[in-house]
Amino acid sequence: MAMLELRQRFLSAIDRGRLIPRGGSVSVALSGGSDSVALSALLSDTTSEGGFTIANLIHINHQLRGGEADSDEEFCREFAKSIGLPIVVKRVDVGELARTCRVSVEDAGHRARYSIFESVANELKIDVIATGHTRDDLAETVLLRLIRGAGPAGLAGIWPQVGCVVRPLLDISRCELREYLSMRDLAFREDATNYDVRIPRNRVRHALIPFLAKKFSPSIGAVLAREAAIARADSQWMDSVASQEFARVVGCRENEVTIDGEALNARPVALARRVAKMALERVSNRGVGFVHVERLLDLVANPDRPITEADFPGSRIERQGKCIVVSNSVTVPLSRRKTSEPRGFKYELTVPGEVVVKEADLVVSAERGCSPNVLCAKGDTVAVTGNDLTLPLVLRSWHPGDAFRPLGLGGRKKLQDFFVDRKIACEKRRSIPLVTDTRRGIVWVVGHGISEEFRVTNPNAVVLLLKSRKLGVLG
Repeated sequence: MAMLELRQRFLSAIDRGRLIPRGGSVSVALSGGSDSVALSALLSDTTSEGGFTIANLIHINHQLRGGEADSDEEFCREFAKSIGLPIVVKRVDVGELARTCRVSVEDAGHRARYSIFESVANELKIDVIATGHTRDDLAETVLLRLIRGAGPAGLAGIWPQVGCVVRPLLDISRCELREYLSMRDLAFREDATNYDVRIPRNRVRHALIPFLAKKFSPSIGAVLAREAAIARADSQWMDSVASQEFARVVGCRENEVTIDGEALNARPVALARRVAKMALERVSNRGVGFVHVERLLDLVANPDRPITEADFPGSRIERQGKCIVVSNSVTVPLSRRKTSEPRGFKYELTVPGEVVVKEADLVVSAERGCSPNVLCAKGDTVAVTGNDLTLPLVLRSWHPGDAFRPLGLGGRKKLQDFFVDRKIACEKRRSIPLVTDTRRGIVWVVGHGISEEFRVTNPNAVVLLLKSRKLGVLG
């Protein structure tokens, strides 16, 4: 009964978070530890009920523990064989990577893993990659970030999905997973480094959490997971509000933003902080800490101060009247800053109709079709549902804060994150046309994908065919 209940909770988490698309494929990150072995077994047990397939397992040998790491690799190969799944094994010298990048071994390992995950997903056309992060990992992360200092986004801990990586075990404890493995008579590997209390996470795991459980709350793991879920929801809502506000008070150019200081200063401080952080990170393309956000807001709040220029991480600011200009300190020196705003664009797209988008060097057209031989959702020609559209459509450039539901993903994603996932350079994003419905939002990111909301589900229905071609090429 306990095993059945665990499976139901596991499937419920996948469905609730839309972590694996129906009919989709998933790869499983397998370290050989109890959490990843349990995840592999649970996914293998629930493919029929869940409506997905397991493409393969992925094991990454970090080459940090000599013979033990090689034994882990061999264990993973044998486990994959025992459950009848192929396995992809990658070897990375994480120690050398840490030295080259001048980061911690933990950070280097994280970078290596997620780079490999993305590469494998793209190469093998896999929808998502599942990792074995548990409720215990979530609790540890919340405490670590609380100790170091973090806002709602940090206290959200580990997110159920980031890009192509999903974490279906965040509602399940490590103890429950080990009980499941015992009932299934499945072996796993123990990593001796998990007991090295010189590592901060291990001190939290083996000292702080047991202390809190004994002295304050036996269910501290569940409490912290609940707090993380609240922080996650709050952070998502605040991000959406901040994105809308960003579009109102910040003007964007290539490698530069201009902040309306008077408008930003009039906003509530929580909102102003998020907008300021977005502005600094957009230009510098790196994370920005609390101290730098407060420094920028202090300059905004005191326009009469004699300071007119200042350096920030990866950026430089300059006061221009009531505005603050933030420029990339490497690529755009202040002395060579552009003085004119690059043109955005906005056109009506009738049905049938065709629009020349000089800013993108493209021609975009729309026409009605019926029962096409191929219902395309990617490329230069796509088919979308013709029902309930607000005509004419609007063909425009990207606005900060734009979001939509990419086909197959399930949830909403910021267009900026969508571009990042596809490694589209910042300077090219403004020139990618968006076909939009004024009432329902983005229909097609031209050349990159349609919205799930406009997916054609009935091949016999009347559809709308959207096409793009290079300017000067005959249609």
